[in-house]
Amino acid sequence: MVRLPLTPDELDRGRRLGAALRAARGSTSLGAVAEAAGISVETLRKIETGRIPTPAFFTVVALAGALGVPLEELAEPGPGARATGRARAC
Repeated sequence: MVRLPLTPDELDRGRRLGAALRAARGSTSLGAVAEAAGISVETLRKIETGRIPTPAFFTVVALAGALGVPLEELAEPGPGARATGRARAC
């Protein structure tokens, strides 16, 4: 099975997610957040830097819980949001 390349909108959405996670993490260490979310430090680092622009939904949910951030905050609409007013998932 061949995976299609990500679109520029998908890559941008991944960068926005990473920035939101970094901001929410603040001065808390990567290790502490990764441990609380049940993921590796390297996975968190890759998500925060946009190298994993489309992390699994349950990974994002775990990170939101570990950071105490409502999931809705991580799914803010960006330029690629639909005209219906509904945000596209990160």
